[in-house]
Amino acid sequence: MQLLDKLAGLFPDSSRTTLRHMLQHGRVRVNGEVEKDAKRSVVPEDVVDVTDKKAARLLPLELTLLHEDRDVLVVLKANGLLTVATEREKDTTAQAYLNHYLGARGEDRVHVVHRLDRETSGVLVFAKNFHAREALKEQFAEHTVDRMYVAIIEGTLPQARGSFRSHLLERRDLRMVSVKPTVKANVKSNAKSQKDAKHAITHYRTIEKNAKYSMLEVTLETGRKNQIRVHLAEAGHPIVGDQFYGSTVNPLGRLGLHAKLLGFTHPTSGERLSFTAPIPRVFKHLFA
Repeated sequence: MQLLDKLAGLFPDSSRTTLRHMLQHGRVRVNGEVEKDAKRSVVPEDVVDVTDKKAARLLPLELTLLHEDRDVLVVLKANGLLTVATEREKDTTAQAYLNHYLGARGEDRVHVVHRLDRETSGVLVFAKNFHAREALKEQFAEHTVDRMYVAIIEGTLPQARGSFRSHLLERRDLRMVSVKPTVKANVKSNAKSQKDAKHAITHYRTIEKNAKYSMLEVTLETGRKNQIRVHLAEAGHPIVGDQFYGSTVNPLGRLGLHAKLLGFTHPTSGERLSFTAPIPRVFKHLFA
């Protein structure tokens, strides 16, 4: 059916004029992506969401509010949006937008728990108070948070599923590399001391492939900076669009990495929560 008809079924008390107004103002998302075309075809598997009017007014299209309570905010971040401020960019970040969203209601600023790279889309959680932040950070440190990504890589890995294990070290040029932690560091090398390397474990499963690319479902046992990007690049199959780690193609017009699922224990209620962000349409089209 067409998207407008789908919305009419979801909101039977709303007029078609009201539904078109929702579309025009970017409040409607299909599979996590803003959609304004009332005639777009949707199938039963498509996830159609409508953002709260107040949230839509205070948050940009690049940031979708998935869940909010007195302790946490869960959002879907678009690719191209920074999670937190940098020296060059302070205002157009997920953190800054959420601070504005809460500030408009007289609430305190958000607390950062974890991050996604600028070019990675997907699910993020922020805390609304110190207690929630510390409880969530502890879960990340103990690796009890569920994290699943979808990655589009160049070529096909030899095994349909497997794991990567290494110790990752950040060089002075900010590139992460795998090192042997027992090897004495070369003081003349472009890297920190080898003792700073952190154990990283990445699991993957191939879910789609064609002659040029593969789509992987990736789960993290640890969460190091650029972990997925480094492990796949070092395996000879970099994520498409990841020029920093050696990719030479960009069929998606963006980095082929998406944080699909995030699960954690609520810091106050103790309830296990899980949030998903559907696979971006451009990812699926590559394998249509």
